[in-house]
Amino acid sequence: MIKINNLSYNYGTLSVLENISMELEGGKIYGLLGENGVGKTTLLTLLCGLKAPKKGSLEVDGIAPYSRNPELLSQQYYLADEVAPVNDKAIHWAKTTGMFWPLFDMAKFEAIMAEFENDPQKKMNQMSAGQLKKTYISFALACNARYIYMDEPTNGLDIPSKAQFRSAIMKHTGDESTIIVSTHQVRDLENVIDPIIILDKKEVLVNASLEEISKKLYFDYGTTLNTQSLYTEQLPGGFIQVYPNMTGAESKVNIEALFNTAHKNKDIIRELFRK
Repeated sequence: MIKINNLSYNYGTLSVLENISMELEGGKIYGLLGENGVGKTTLLTLLCGLKAPKKGSLEVDGIAPYSRNPELLSQQYYLADEVAPVNDKAIHWAKTTGMFWPLFDMAKFEAIMAEFENDPQKKMNQMSAGQLKKTYISFALACNARYIYMDEPTNGLDIPSKAQFRSAIMKHTGDESTIIVSTHQVRDLENVIDPIIILDKKEVLVNASLEEISKKLYFDYGTTLNTQSLYTEQLPGGFIQVYPNMTGAESKVNIEALFNTAHKNKDIIRELFRK
């Protein structure tokens, strides 16, 4: 369980998080969305203990990450957006680095690398950007950590690799793992992430499952404009519209449309998801 209470962080005079509060449950793959500069990467680095909160508190299983508790460190992995091109073969790097995670599974690393069609015998500083990112993703999943934080994991991946990533994250994460994926590429992960967190600088606009979202908002894929729409986007042959679900009808949540709706209607979305 992750508990965040009135968390604030700033870089000098630049405030990126102000009084953020939320709880995250285990066994779920959270999608962390937000505009540029709202503090998504900062939040992930706070969660893994690379930074300390300026105000408020953050606990992972009752432990403050910045305390650098060895037991907690061994149960979490942070995959940054930019990864290092190490001068070593991937298989040797994984074997030596994996010793810091007690549940690291070398056979699993090699299996995921094979699913990615990635050569573990290749030196990491000779890999393409996509191959290097897939190596780090393979390692992150092979750590079998209870908490995995990923910052833009599909950046640099081609279309087949994005499909392989979706398959790998569903196949190779345990029921007890909590995964937080910060992304702008919501279409890459639409069938993977649930619940959805939409972060703003001073608040969490949404922290809800897809089921909860569909109960509060209706996603209309029709041809007739609705005057109550909070967000409308023209598509070939019609529109996608988002408006409050007043009838309890079921609809398929479009995460990109959800984010755009929240971006344009922060006050309405804030009140809607407080209820």
